[in-house]
Amino acid sequence: MRDFSDDLRALHRRLDEAAEYLRADAGRKRLAEIEPELARPDLWDEPERAQAMTREYAELRTDVDQLEALASRLSDADVLFELGREEDDGSVEPELTEAMAAVAHELDQLELRALFTGEHDELDAVCEIHAKDGGTDAQDWAEMLLRMYQRWVERRGFTIELDEVTAGQEAGLLSATFIVKGRYATGLLASERGIHRLVRMSPFDSQHRRQTSFAAVSVVPFFEAADGEVDIDEKDLRIDTYRSSSAGGQHVNVTDSAVRITHFPTGVVVSCQNERSQFQNKARAMQILAARLAERAREERRAELSAMAGPKAQVGWGSQIRSYVMAPFQLVKDLRTDYETGNVSAVLDGDLDAFMEAYLRWRRAGGEGGEE
Repeated sequence: MRDFSDDLRALHRRLDEAAEYLRADAGRKRLAEIEPELARPDLWDEPERAQAMTREYAELRTDVDQLEALASRLSDADVLFELGREEDDGSVEPELTEAMAAVAHELDQLELRALFTGEHDELDAVCEIHAKDGGTDAQDWAEMLLRMYQRWVERRGFTIELDEVTAGQEAGLLSATFIVKGRYATGLLASERGIHRLVRMSPFDSQHRRQTSFAAVSVVPFFEAADGEVDIDEKDLRIDTYRSSSAGGQHVNVTDSAVRITHFPTGVVVSCQNERSQFQNKARAMQILAARLAERAREERRAELSAMAGPKAQVGWGSQIRSYVMAPFQLVKDLRTDYETGNVSAVLDGDLDAFMEAYLRWRRAGGEGGEE
């Protein structure tokens, strides 16, 4: 019978490493603290706190249960190997090989979690898309990107909340703001920050000439309660209400209570038009504003540190990060990681995970200054 000792030891070592980067001991301790709180009859008297606690419990429980299940399966493989070796029974080799491969595959998936090095990677994400150079084609490109992220959200089993959409003059979108809710949404979508370039034969050109269009994507962490992140003085705000546009009727509900907030000190402007009331739209817009201002402060701190460290050869904020070429050939290429694929239609249909993993590995290796 083949000796599986080294393979099993390697799997045990990887499992121990997974327990470290998932902070399993701290997770078990926190679960013991949360469980009595969840059993309190007045838990839902404070819905936001209850929701946050329930979500935290579910995430920690998932991590701990997954690690314990892997440990149990690996222990079963140890026992099977020892029995086979004692009996010199080679017939157990296929079963053992299959069991070890399954554990290795799950560990592969878990090890991606070690790539999330940003302080707020685990949070939901506030995303914005803005059409840039390229006229109507750029506005159409912005709408294509929105659909791409909506499809990616569906694939991941996340949820998306569309908070503001401004329709283009002829087609597409001038801008869109949305919140992606799911564990590690910010960490995954960090790969999408920057300028996205599309090259194609323009459907809006009567001569069907090749057109290059640009759209900007921003991603910041979303804080349900941003009190600890930024202080916003109401005197620094202008709050306008208006009737929302429907963007063709397919993106957002038309209401009479859309809210636009301008933050005078920074010039940051946010809008929300998808909630049922003016009060709800204002509350959501304030959350988005807090997220934008918190990220702005972090960017300023990073810029200061970068300036002290001296110039670096790296992709700058707001520069082109990815090209989507549909003519004269088919190619999507990330200009930071060099990851590329010729299956443009799959990418535009939300197949982004490989690009995101490549970005996380690039960031972990020192791209964009390494850890945030």
